[in-house]
Amino acid sequence: MAAKLDDGSDDLAENHDINVTPFIDVMLVLLIIFMVAAPLSTVDVPVDLPVASAKPQQRPNKPLFLTVKSDLSLAFGNDTVARGHLRSALDAATGADRQQRVFLRADKTVPYGELMVVMNLLRTAGYLKVALVGLEDVPPPPGQPAPASDTGAASGP
Repeated sequence: MAAKLDDGSDDLAENHDINVTPFIDVMLVLLIIFMVAAPLSTVDVPVDLPVASAKPQQRPNKPLFLTVKSDLSLAFGNDTVARGHLRSALDAATGADRQQRVFLRADKTVPYGELMVVMNLLRTAGYLKVALVGLEDVPPPPGQPAPASDTGAASGP
């Protein structure tokens, strides 16, 4: 802090020092307000999300199904294919047309990380149109409660 001692003159000289005390007080008040308000802004509402009931899209004439089995082996159509030969098998089936959609199926026991590895193999091979295949949600007959399941179909870009 700067202070000026009175030298006895009647002239009021301008003091060019900055007084930061009010600025610090305002900043501390704002800090306290944000510290109190931040925990209140988060939302933790438990929600039971509904099952996806999207209408299935029209199936192509010759769909390309790539299946990840429970033992993590790959099957293209009905034939087992090694991960290293996936690109050549896809190119042979599509005529090297990388714009065709590949339908990716996986067993329930396949870990999510392994499914992502297969999707990365498809991306590396140049096949960017990937659709994830799941079971369709069948509505229950009238008068019966709906089963609790989270199966559905979703597709990529």
